[in-house]
Amino acid sequence: MSFDFLPADNEFTRADAQIMEFISAHPNEFLLMNMSQLARQLGVSDATVSRFARHSGFADFKELKRAVMQQQNNQSSPALKMAQTLMKDEGGFGLAGWLSYQQSCLQKTLEHLDEDIFETSVKEILSARHIYIHAKSASASVGQLLMFRLRRLGLPVSMLPSGGSEIWEGLALAGEGDLIIMFSFSKVSREGVMILNQSRESGYKTLAFTSRLYVPAGQRADMNLFVYRGEENEYHSMAAPAAVVDALAVAAARELGPDSVKRLDRLHELKKKY
Repeated sequence: MSFDFLPADNEFTRADAQIMEFISAHPNEFLLMNMSQLARQLGVSDATVSRFARHSGFADFKELKRAVMQQQNNQSSPALKMAQTLMKDEGGFGLAGWLSYQQSCLQKTLEHLDEDIFETSVKEILSARHIYIHAKSASASVGQLLMFRLRRLGLPVSMLPSGGSEIWEGLALAGEGDLIIMFSFSKVSREGVMILNQSRESGYKTLAFTSRLYVPAGQRADMNLFVYRGEENEYHSMAAPAAVVDALAVAAARELGPDSVKRLDRLHELKKKY
């Protein structure tokens, strides 16, 4: 990266040049460091790093990081997203601030909740001949959670392979009366496009978790559940998707009524027996 944001007439010391060289060669690592960590990495004092930031025309080290981040913003790398999230809390990362951020994700999800779509999703889950779940990368964890919750209720559910040619083996079995649940938060994956396109021919229904309030017509599932995970350049939270997954399971148990209790009791008895 370049240092176009630094004053051209500044005279930098040997230590300053060392700091600039490190930032230029390792911008993502730099953005994840605090001042003391950078100082230890380079074998200089905290005061030296602080002076470099002021010498460069910034109020403090944090303002320097913001300038570096601004130059990196067009890359949207995982490290950059993490750094952006760490810098949200002026006092530094802490559990209280992080949990407050999770609350804001849940609140924004609640603000855009469509109760009718949610209830329709529950009904489709309960009436499906078989439920297939497609989840890859970060969504794999909530996909597994959803399968676990629905299977405990005695519902017929299985995971589709996350990618590759194996996904066709699962899709070949899906047809009229089945439901495929997919996670396509900020965009629809290549496999997601395949699932949506094939639904028109095979006749199964689709339910998608999405982080977009507007989904283009060609990328919409039959049902789209909105979950807020943070801004595009932030570390993406899974709090809202996990909460909505649990809500689907609880709502399904509500609809099953006494049957859900019988199914859970049977599972409990089997565990005790074996």
